[in-house]
Amino acid sequence: MKFLIFLTIIVFAAGEINGQKIKDAKGLKVGFSAPVFNAIDSNENIFDLEDALTEGPVVLIFYRGFWCPVCNKHLSEFQDSLKMIEDAGAKVIAVSPEKPEYLNKMAEKTGAEFTLLYDDGYKIATAYNVNFMPGTADKLIYNFALGAKLKSTHSDRSQQLPIPATYVISSRGRIIWRHFDPDYHKRASVRDIINALNE
Repeated sequence: MKFLIFLTIIVFAAGEINGQKIKDAKGLKVGFSAPVFNAIDSNENIFDLEDALTEGPVVLIFYRGFWCPVCNKHLSEFQDSLKMIEDAGAKVIAVSPEKPEYLNKMAEKTGAEFTLLYDDGYKIATAYNVNFMPGTADKLIYNFALGAKLKSTHSDRSQQLPIPATYVISSRGRIIWRHFDPDYHKRASVRDIINALNE
């Protein structure tokens, strides 16, 4: 009887998890229309991508969280080169599935002065097809070794993450460049982004 109850709990819990595997996340391609969205920033102000695009191109970065050392380094590099990107006419925004208070932690760690957004319910990552469900071993490392606490820092308990992709979106709403690699160590370079903006 105890075994049946335990099995029922496992099946029920598994039914709640609805993320795709990392191999199935392909990311939107260059030339596609960029899905527009609204999201709240670290101060719970609403950011509207469609409005932002009326002012020029947008560099959209997906990152995993404040707990990720590679994400910290990557966003710090963008902050260091922020003026160069803005001089090329673009605005930088970075999106994660973390609640606003954790966006503030990321800003403190990286010095980021660009917009950090909360992807509530993984809607933005899903629209760009970059969301996935990490494996059990990875989740143990993220949650316990790195202190991610994904079940409490995200909007639900599924613990999905985005592949840390970067998109350059033209003022017309088209994806004109992207960096997409399931290997989270490999990230977009500021130089490549500036080249894409200048082209």
